[in-house]
Amino acid sequence: MPKVKLTVPEHLEMQIAQLVEDGEFVNREEAIEELLSTGLRAYKTSGPIDDDEPGFEEDGMMGHDDEYVF
Repeated sequence: MPKVKLTVPEHLEMQIAQLVEDGEFVNREEAIEELLSTGLRAYKTSGPIDDDEPGFEEDGMMGHDDEYVF
């Protein structure tokens, strides 16, 4: 199996460590492999996100940065 070097933000490393500690995965390598595989399957299912088009998350629900309607 090919080896990959990966750098992740501290908060993601802490979440992975917690999943291993909680027994969700046997070890860190298994956790990363499974989470990456799951993410790739989800990406294939939903397709790429087009970052060129502004969405609700950028302008708020009503087009204002600080206004949300529920």
